[in-house]
Amino acid sequence: MKPFAFVFPGQGSQAVGMLDAWGDHPAVREVVAQASEALGEDIGRLIKEGPKEALSLTTNTQPVMLVAGVAAYRAWLAEGGAQPAVVAGHSLGEYSALVAAGALSLADAAPLVRFRAQAMQEAVPVGEGAMAAVLGLDAQKVVEGCAEAQRSFGTNSMDVVEAVNFNDPAQTVIAGSKAAVDKACEVLKAKGAKRALLLPVSAPFHSSLMKPAADRLRERLAQVAIAAPKIPVVNNIEAKVESDPDRIRGALYEQAFGPVRWVDGIKAIQARGAQVVLECGPGKVLQGLCKRIDPALIAGSVYDPATLAEAKGLLA
Repeated sequence: MKPFAFVFPGQGSQAVGMLDAWGDHPAVREVVAQASEALGEDIGRLIKEGPKEALSLTTNTQPVMLVAGVAAYRAWLAEGGAQPAVVAGHSLGEYSALVAAGALSLADAAPLVRFRAQAMQEAVPVGEGAMAAVLGLDAQKVVEGCAEAQRSFGTNSMDVVEAVNFNDPAQTVIAGSKAAVDKACEVLKAKGAKRALLLPVSAPFHSSLMKPAADRLRERLAQVAIAAPKIPVVNNIEAKVESDPDRIRGALYEQAFGPVRWVDGIKAIQARGAQVVLECGPGKVLQGLCKRIDPALIAGSVYDPATLAEAKGLLA
């Protein structure tokens, strides 16, 4: 069997009914029940019925994506799937990866990610922050373009814009204050970006504007039990594997207002011998990023019984 990694998606891959294809799978049902009890609400009903607008609220998106990722992982194990050699998660997905690795319990993780979402939403009022995906431009040029755009506001300005998600060699997401992101989009198009698209999000995630949210999160993380992972987890902030619980807490704190180094993370996964990367949870966003980072990687998804069976075939 080929050595493989599981990677867990973050916000943006949610969809009403995203667990329906699992039917009444016992592992999925158990995950939904555990998370619902921890949150004090029927999270399964929210996933099944929506509406889409409710599912897209950050305070709901973060816990439902955690549930969907962990459910797919436990269904995989229940169906005889092997344990991965390494795991990682994109942004919020890092929490799913930590649950899969046994570092966090689902009962602790569900309310933790809801708290994280609330803190992020409250850090920057809706409409004051923005994010944009920059396509077709080298990441270093994106970093330089953001710095140029920010300088145009003057040294005492509160407007900031930063590169926050290094998703693949030609896709970098920027975030910050709305005015600065708009300015950066202009600058980056002039530098040769094929497109600079504003994203439908409610806060400038992973930017320094999230520092107040991160400080609140750090206090909450200090109260949550974290164990040494049973499977190596490559984190977002440094693309490194940490086993010490306090260092894991520190990485989660920094991740809230620091960039997601996804390209470096996938390279770190490859360095550990993984030849196959399976996206565990709804959608195929990370599968696509993996192929663009290295076309030689074998990539697949596990989000329903059919893709689970296909994924097993990729490992043969």
